[in-house]
Amino acid sequence: MELPLLPFQPDEVLVPSECKTLHLYEARFLALLEESLDRREKFFVHLVLDPILGSRSARGASFAARYGCLVCIENVERLDIGALVSIRGIGRVSVTKLQQMEPYLRGLVVPLRDNVPNRESEVTSKVVELREALCSLHRLQIKLKPSKDEPLQTPHQNSLKWAEKEIVDCNKAFIPEVAERLSFAALQPVVGSTASELLELQREKVFAMDSKDTSERLTIVTDSIKQKIALIAAKLAIQSLEL
Repeated sequence: MELPLLPFQPDEVLVPSECKTLHLYEARFLALLEESLDRREKFFVHLVLDPILGSRSARGASFAARYGCLVCIENVERLDIGALVSIRGIGRVSVTKLQQMEPYLRGLVVPLRDNVPNRESEVTSKVVELREALCSLHRLQIKLKPSKDEPLQTPHQNSLKWAEKEIVDCNKAFIPEVAERLSFAALQPVVGSTASELLELQREKVFAMDSKDTSERLTIVTDSIKQKIALIAAKLAIQSLEL
């Protein structure tokens, strides 16, 4: 597909199933928004640009396009200055050709999918284990004292619900299989995450975006979720002592 490309910093990787709210206010990005809204699917690409060290062109620093994620626009709230745009990651993509530089980037993108697993039954059992771990994590998170800025629905539950639903009205080549979507749904912040925990999550996202092995990713994220369950259980124990 040929789609608008919205660039982001290297520390802003977005994974499939993840929900994110953007405040767009520059004229070029509002023009990108309008083009995307005019499309039937309301798609654009969330694209991380990595600077190439020691490489400069006549126009300035050079960048490499990495970690492209096809996103759909779920909601738009118009503001006096710009708009708040809620987006949802759909699947990984690679930019094969830049078609336009101004007023915003546009390019040809192709889907990036996991390799077909050799042992389907193994993947299925890992999906069941991950789903159970995510549900346990959600139940623990809602027991924590939420801050006034945190919604009652946890990011993990939000992404899990999306990952399990049927996606229609879209080119199926760009839609990952359910197991792949679920493996990315686990890569969400927990309630009350510290700066160091968010940094570690960012590293996990980068590894997941590079991997093409569904089974391996499921194993890694399930282990990570179990560690988060233990951490939150400890926080709940401390919380109970403070009551």
